[in-house]
Amino acid sequence: MSTFTAPQSTTTTGWLRDAATLTARVLRHWKRRPGSLVVSLLFPVLMVLMFGYLFGGAMAVPDGGYMAFLIPGMLAMAMLFGLETMVVSVTTDTAKGVTERIRAMPVTATAVLAGRSTADLLNAIVALAVMLITGLLVGWTAHRGLGLALGAIGLLLWLRFAFTWVGIYLGLLLKTPESAVAVQILVWPVGFLSSAFVSPDTMPGWLGTIATWNPLSATATAIRDLFGNPDWNTHGWAAEHSILIALIWPAVLTAIFLPLALASYRRLDR
Repeated sequence: MSTFTAPQSTTTTGWLRDAATLTARVLRHWKRRPGSLVVSLLFPVLMVLMFGYLFGGAMAVPDGGYMAFLIPGMLAMAMLFGLETMVVSVTTDTAKGVTERIRAMPVTATAVLAGRSTADLLNAIVALAVMLITGLLVGWTAHRGLGLALGAIGLLLWLRFAFTWVGIYLGLLLKTPESAVAVQILVWPVGFLSSAFVSPDTMPGWLGTIATWNPLSATATAIRDLFGNPDWNTHGWAAEHSILIALIWPAVLTAIFLPLALASYRRLDR
């Protein structure tokens, strides 16, 4: 169990120091359990190899190969996987009494949760780096220059930031690591009911509409555009405004789940 000394200051500088201390605590926890971190980083790589080489031969993507279509979708999926990781982390701390120890210290709820979200974004950056290197090794490339590629990475991290708050809220709601398994019921349908692996045009009409408006689909479609990669679904309002939707969806999710997470954290002792 990690320990730390919480600063007493309530100033902005003190708040930042608290958040940084809590971020460092999470990073130290990962350092002590490198196996789980490595598995979480390599799982999306395994999915790329499996879908790209086992199923990719059956996929005919207009204006490009399936691998070029798949990599942006898997980059978006890697951001979604962080939701499950966050839920497990929060519920584990609650079950071990770490959360209550932190709450007994003079640290604000916003600093505690900001520390978690910052650590998760650092993890997301590492995950993106691993996935981008994997993509380059299997022949994927970005065609529209460094500036737009950085814009695509920004959209991915924006999506991860939103999923982080969903994960924190669900973790505080579920409380035990065993119940966190139920989050898979949410993660996998959201991931597969999207344009990450196939075009929504191949699905039944009503199902394709849901997939098209999935937040994951918006980001996947947007970054395919920014990277200059092929995309099946190139028609319709959602496809033509994918970057706008990829900006709006995470903003909506954050606006809903950030306050819910803060309220849930403050109610833990009631």
